[in-house]
Amino acid sequence: MRNIHLFILLSFIFNSCTNQAQSQDPIPIHDTFTIDSNLLNEKRIINVWTPENYSKTNDSLPVMYMPDGGTAEDFPHIANTMSELIKTNKIPPFILVGIENTVRRRDLSGSTEVEEDKKIAPVIGGASKFRAFINDELFTEINKHYRTKNTKGIIGESLAGLFIMETFLTQPEMFDYYIAMDPSLWWNNHYLVRTAKEHLAKFPQSNKRLWFAGSNASDISKHTKNLVKILTTENNKNIIFNYSNEPKEEHHTIYRATKEKALIWTLND
Repeated sequence: MRNIHLFILLSFIFNSCTNQAQSQDPIPIHDTFTIDSNLLNEKRIINVWTPENYSKTNDSLPVMYMPDGGTAEDFPHIANTMSELIKTNKIPPFILVGIENTVRRRDLSGSTEVEEDKKIAPVIGGASKFRAFINDELFTEINKHYRTKNTKGIIGESLAGLFIMETFLTQPEMFDYYIAMDPSLWWNNHYLVRTAKEHLAKFPQSNKRLWFAGSNASDISKHTKNLVKILTTENNKNIIFNYSNEPKEEHHTIYRATKEKALIWTLND
């Protein structure tokens, strides 16, 4: 019974992020192009939103990247939110780059030794390749076609949040800003939390900002709270972090409920 319950719970967590009524969000004017990725051995659709005044200036802008970045996924509501926050001077101007999913559970999950995790999808554990695609192929294409600064961030929820936290701990030099709502830190017997101290001991000297949140999902919140304790105890001077405990939010509501305050806190140095 325990295994059946766990499997149902894990399936719910993986699916909840993309089951929202995304079609209700107006799709902002944006660019779309395709990358023929050598690393992933497939074509990937990329959506790029630029602020209203981008075409009227010669300014270079920092870039916010996002998994689950299709127009039928989370790209529209994040772009619309960033647009409003920029117009009201609550955050500085940013370019938003959305990466549309092909095989979501493959790309956003790391390897696992837990048999129940392996039942989630036919193919899992592709996070390292997906990270290499972003770092070695996507960054280059965005910098080639848009006026960009070196400053970069990444935002996502649930399984995308897991990918973001894994990147923060294992390859932190990729981004300056990390935002993760309800990251699925239970993955691989909460491996990232269990090994967090080891990763933090090797953290680079450059400053990083991390904002993450936990809903009332018990299999997530206990691990996000444990990570808070570790980050507090280790007290790395190069990490500025904020944890938003959201017991009134459910896993499927936390992204939209917290995105504004996440962006405002993270992007205002």
